[in-house]
Amino acid sequence: MIGHCDCNNFYVSVFRVFMPALKGRPVGVLSSGDGCLVARSNELKALGVPNGIPVFQLAPDIRRQTVLLSSAYALFGEMSRRVVATMRATTGPVEPYSIDEQFIDLAGLSLEALQAHAEELRQIVQLSTGIPVSIGVAPSRTLAKVATGIAKKQPAFGGVCVLEADHPATLAHLGKMPVTDLWGVASRTGEKLARLGIRTALALREADSKAIRQRFGVVLERTLWELRGLDVIRLDDIDQKRQNIMTSRTFGQATGNLADLQEAVRTHAQAGASKARRQQSVARAVMVCLSTPRFRSDLPQDYPSVTLPLPRPTDDSRLIVATAQRALAMIYRPGFQYAKAGVMLIDLADREGLQLDWLEAQEPETQRQQSAQLMKVMDAVNREFGRGTLSLGGERPQQSWRQRAQRPTPRFLTSWDELPTIRMG
Repeated sequence: MIGHCDCNNFYVSVFRVFMPALKGRPVGVLSSGDGCLVARSNELKALGVPNGIPVFQLAPDIRRQTVLLSSAYALFGEMSRRVVATMRATTGPVEPYSIDEQFIDLAGLSLEALQAHAEELRQIVQLSTGIPVSIGVAPSRTLAKVATGIAKKQPAFGGVCVLEADHPATLAHLGKMPVTDLWGVASRTGEKLARLGIRTALALREADSKAIRQRFGVVLERTLWELRGLDVIRLDDIDQKRQNIMTSRTFGQATGNLADLQEAVRTHAQAGASKARRQQSVARAVMVCLSTPRFRSDLPQDYPSVTLPLPRPTDDSRLIVATAQRALAMIYRPGFQYAKAGVMLIDLADREGLQLDWLEAQEPETQRQQSAQLMKVMDAVNREFGRGTLSLGGERPQQSWRQRAQRPTPRFLTSWDELPTIRMG
């Protein structure tokens, strides 16, 4: 079984840990530059305030009763690290998905033990960090996120919901759930599914898998199988528009070499920036994390992470890579053998609807256009000749940090690997 932990109103909850007087009051957290709302407390949601609204559009009576706070990404990152560290000390392997979401491996526990363990974990996280969380448990990641949604919205569950794939209650809930509420199903895909008569999650679950794959591709087919209780989705499969983008890999062999870690972070930062451009988003902050081999008791353990704000909201790989490298320099500790590195782009916003602050607005339009054009060329080359063909950085490293390929793809399917890597900068 798989658990999914979601921190409730994370940004607001972080501030309430340090400012208890905010509890029970409408609270909004603002984007960098204080242009618009990026997080709302339940009290502010109850007033009908939508997320992403520019501050100047808030009605005067709502402004008077609302506490508005600027984002503090370093603090958010530190509290996210504390939540993950608490969970790692209490439960099975933890896989961060975003700054406020994690997946947990709960294999081997009975249904009764799962319920009790999830309830205990929820209490420990809140007592240790002050952050309230909701936990969903199910046989697949997709169903676990469905379970978390139930736990958050229905107080009777007490913040924990365990779903069995074929239980009548699960099927009844899926029958009422719009297909676009599923993890990874975008609105455009939902419109195409509706034309086929598939409007609910249950209808997708019961659809013909081969037909879904033929019309929509393998990712949506995997969602169908996940709804049936099979764990077949990797986090990188999901290409849904998100507020955070996490890119990470376990290394082929543990390394303490700083150059290896720099190349891994550079690769992950570039991949995250490419994903952000693909969904027409810009990021406001970057988190970098490292992890030593969890099951190597003979090695010292270290799970450092740090979050840094970007100079401006951006999808430019150069700024994102540079900030990620600064973050790595802050957390790298000689003497440790690291088995995994990750880069998370935080607090994403729509590129077109972004509100610039005064300093950003002074940036020459030609400079912004040149940046966009350069990134467009990079993405086009990498689509044509394979990911990583055009990259940022210096000399090509040995890349011993990369995952081992136990069943490598035949060479004739990846002929672009023979092409030389072009380095920029």
